[in-house]
Amino acid sequence: MKFLIDFFPIFLFFAAFKVWGIYTATAVAIVATVLQIAYLRWHHGKVEPMQWLSLGVIVVFGGATLLAHSETFIKWKPTVLYWLMGSALVLGQLIWRKNLIRTLMQAQMTLPEPVWLRLNWSWAGFFATMGLLNLWVAYTFDTDTWVNFKLFGGMGLMLVFVIAQGLYLSRHIQDTPSTHKDTHNAQP
Repeated sequence: MKFLIDFFPIFLFFAAFKVWGIYTATAVAIVATVLQIAYLRWHHGKVEPMQWLSLGVIVVFGGATLLAHSETFIKWKPTVLYWLMGSALVLGQLIWRKNLIRTLMQAQMTLPEPVWLRLNWSWAGFFATMGLLNLWVAYTFDTDTWVNFKLFGGMGLMLVFVIAQGLYLSRHIQDTPSTHKDTHNAQP
């Protein structure tokens, strides 16, 4: 369900673009993101900082697209969002000495410190690469191809990356004391 909520604005943007074009799709994405945030706030009582950031970026870049009547701004939106997320991971690690990936995921798994560090850097690299890839598609291909890439390419690459991360992490996940069985005192 969270997946559908997270990608709700992208799905609506895609559908609106196919029917009405880039400017209507941009307006739909802005409204959908506002509704997404309102839903999360109402149902969960809080909204994650990255979701607030996403709202701000879509309002600014989507608004600029509509005001200037230039699709360039909306094409920059994914890159700006990817680079802001990647920058947060890098700055968190280098300046504040805080691994934000660990902060987000440590309740779900226990990993050795070097693995947390590699995970943080790999996500930062992934976001940087996705930002560059978005710009390449936006400036090399037509808008229809860019919209298709935004939905299918972006989500597909994210899925492949998450699966690769899962395979890597499966070798390093450590048992926590509450899940570790005591085999020394087991009775036959």
